[in-house]
Order: sequence, then C-alpha cells, then structure tokens
Amino acid sequence: MHILTVIDHPNPNSFTAAVAARFNNGAEAAGHTTEIADLHSEGFDPRWSMADIEGESSSKAPPYIVSEQQRIARADAICLAFPLFWWGMPSMMKGWVDRVWTWGWAYDQLGNPKKSLQKARTGVLLVPAGARSDEMEMAGYLQALETAWTRGTFGYFGFSPRKIELLHGSNGSIKRRQALLERSYDIGFTLPSPRG
Repeated sequence: MHILTVIDHPNPNSFTAAVAARFNNGAEAAGHTTEIADLHSEGFDPRWSMADIEGESSSKAPPYIVSEQQRIARADAICLAFPLFWWGMPSMMKGWVDRVWTWGWAYDQLGNPKKSLQKARTGVLLVPAGARSDEMEMAGYLQALETAWTRGTFGYFGFSPRKIELLHGSNGSIKRRQALLERSYDIGFTLPSPRG
C-alpha cells in the first residue's frame, strides 16, 4: 500500500512528529511506501475562504487544494497525526480537513448521504493525548471523539477500516513515551488493507 501521513505540529522535534516517524518506519518495514505531508513546514493555509466556496460551486478547486487531493488520490491509506487540542484537532489539521475534503469531491450528501465519493482507504488517527484513558472515558470524551470523528467526519472520507489511536499519557515518563512510540511502529507495521 501507499500511505499518506499528514502531520499537524509546528515543532519538527515534537512527540507528534516522532509518533508519525515511527508509524512510517513500521509501515515501511511491512513493505509499504510512505509519503509525508507536514502541514506546518509546507505552509498550508488552514483558512476557509471565498476561493474555496467559489471552487466548490464551479467544480474548480484552487490549485493548492487540487495538489492535496492528488496526494490523497495516490494513497491507499491515510494517517492523520496531531495532538489532542482542546478535545479536538488543532487548527491546521481542521483547516486541511475543511478545505481539502470538499463537497462534490469527497462526498455529495444527495444520493446516499453516508457514502463517500472516494475509494475505500484505510484510515488511522494517531493522536497523542496528555490525559489518561480512564479520565477521558469517565468524562465521556472517548465516546464523543468516536461519534464526531469515526462515525462522522471520516465516514465521509471513505475510510474503511478507520480507527482512532489515542496515545494516552504522552506527556508522561520517558518509559511511557517510548512505549507509545513502539505502539506507533506496531500500528504502522500491522496496518490493514482497505475494505471496499
């Protein structure tokens, strides 16, 4: 498979970047090819604009959006790597989702509102989170993220299978962080093929 890994973190030496690198190491060890989209180093503009609206209505997306869609078209699997930020995505990743996965290209909500216009791709979210899993579960955050991302957004993308990998305790000890990096490697190494 060819895997596109999209990273949202302004620090190239961040734990999020390390997680993405280990994921790609695992995927490459399993025989897959990888491609990285580092939104900060590439200067992606997350702001939704009139050009985006006009592109949707005329079926002519701005050239920089088309180039992102072409990267997606090459991929059999997509990994989104970003830290849990105010219980959601940081702005760069949210803007990438909003601007790139456009109506009429990713979905249309007309014939079958739950069906993506994209081919089936394996989708995984690698999300470092400082909170412990029991804290998040007791507060209902795990279910909220599953509903918003797994059942919602990424269903429109055609991700099948799709999974959120919350890397709990990412601000913890060196031993804990090393275990999360090894888990990221294993996720890449065992990434399943798309199910159409």
